Amino acid sequence: MATLLLPPKLDGSRDKLNYGPGRRIIIIGANGAGKSRFTDRFIADAEVPAFRLSALNALYHRSDDDNLPGSIDVLYRECMANSPIMKDNIDTRFERVCSLLIYEELINLLSHKASHDSKSRGPLPESKLDRVIRAWQEVFPGNRVLRDQGRILFSRETTDDTYTTMRLSDGEKAVLYYFGAVQFAPQNAVVFVDSPGMFLHPSIMSAIWDKVEMMRPDCTWVYTTHEMEFLTSRHGNQVIWVRYFDSAEVAWDYVVLPPGAEMSEELYLTLVGARKPVLFIEGDPQRSIDAKLYPLVFTNYTVRSLGSCNKVIEATRTFNDLNLFHHLDSHGIVDRDRRDENEVGYLRDKKIFVPEVAEIENILMLEDVIRAVARRHGRKEDRVFEHVKRSILKQFHSDIRQQALLHTRHRVKRMMEYRIDGRFPDINKLEEHIRNIVYEIRPRDLYEKFCREFNRYVAEGDYASVLKVYNQKSMLSGSNVAGLCGLTNKNAYIEDIINILKENGPDAERIRRAIIRCFGIEDASAPAPDMKVIEDD
Repeated sequence: MATLLLPPKLDGSRDKLNYGPGRRIIIIGANGAGKSRFTDRFIADAEVPAFRLSALNALYHRSDDDNLPGSIDVLYRECMANSPIMKDNIDTRFERVCSLLIYEELINLLSHKASHDSKSRGPLPESKLDRVIRAWQEVFPGNRVLRDQGRILFSRETTDDTYTTMRLSDGEKAVLYYFGAVQFAPQNAVVFVDSPGMFLHPSIMSAIWDKVEMMRPDCTWVYTTHEMEFLTSRHGNQVIWVRYFDSAEVAWDYVVLPPGAEMSEELYLTLVGARKPVLFIEGDPQRSIDAKLYPLVFTNYTVRSLGSCNKVIEATRTFNDLNLFHHLDSHGIVDRDRRDENEVGYLRDKKIFVPEVAEIENILMLEDVIRAVARRHGRKEDRVFEHVKRSILKQFHSDIRQQALLHTRHRVKRMMEYRIDGRFPDINKLEEHIRNIVYEIRPRDLYEKFCREFNRYVAEGDYASVLKVYNQKSMLSGSNVAGLCGLTNKNAYIEDIINILKENGPDAERIRRAIIRCFGIEDASAPAPDMKVIEDD
């Protein structure tokens, strides 16, 4: 298989890529990363026939022509020079494609008539316009394409009304342009497509490009895009990630990602858009407390919300597995929930931050957070915090048995998963093993142990330990922390914390330090890449 030379890297080296019929290469990067210049240099250095497709440049008038050998503009000028029937006032590449299709159809008809007498004349060879019409009607069933006195007309099957190409929508024009223009690409060309998702509805985008590629199975396809919908709609791609362009050196920072790298849409978005270390978090990006709070706390990170805990863990693992192909560090944040120290230690070893409180709502109940909000509203910090502390301890005390049961259930579930995952010679041994598990795990002993621990927290007034084990989303409203701070309700309390962090004054630093310490990070002032997690005792 032949190779293509890629543009120069910042260190002066140049990668090579294999190319051949049906091969698909996707150039991706954030806006402003230098993708278009990268593609232009790629085309300029290509030692094989290259052909450009750009619906944006085709649909609107441009003063500069595409002078690549075999381009639509070059072909149109050649036809104009050789035939008096070609008009010289057609400016857009879209209209030129339509004219070339009609011109090729006419030349075929005249050649066919001239080379055969009426008796020996065989079937008319298929024209480029025939192939375009067939593809169009497969993609848009119920639409007809007509030839009429040197024009291409359209109509619906339900009506006799006809209309010209100028009445097509931009999306329809783009499809017609792609179907028509690709017919004129040189044999075995490398076809460079700029912004392939532009003007196309996502529901038909994949079908359109499947059809275009099938029209020219001899070609290699190079797509330049920043659209995830297009990227995830194609399969078997070789992906080039363009990260940065140095205009002075005319060189790029780019990476050829390993073939078959399994990365989700969210991960690709992060990869191409991030300029800082990445922090994956749980929750909805629009509505969750996590998404509002963590970007204001971990300001040296690009924060991405992924929804579930499992997605955060998997994304962090995958992102860090690709660290040979990018310069970014990655961490994740998941709630502690009812995880024990072994589970927390395992996650932290995998670069997952786990707080010393049960869940996100408990972070808002940290002592220094409460004190900062109280002080902001002119309330006495000590008095407010002591009220909240007594309220939480009382609420927890009434829930101890239920909380102990939930912790026991979680622990038993985890232990069962570990114990059941073994090999057994027959069903009898498996049944015997399952019967013995309950005696080995001793759930009642676990439950009573949790009850004793939790009662001790209450007796000793150990507020921090209660926050660590107490999963109770009603804690904010039940403790009346908002009212004690002079606010109307828990939503106002949450919003006030967010506003303090946005204002970035002394109270913001106090809250930020408290939250970062809660994650076991030893230096709240250190840059994100240097943050280290304190080992559990």
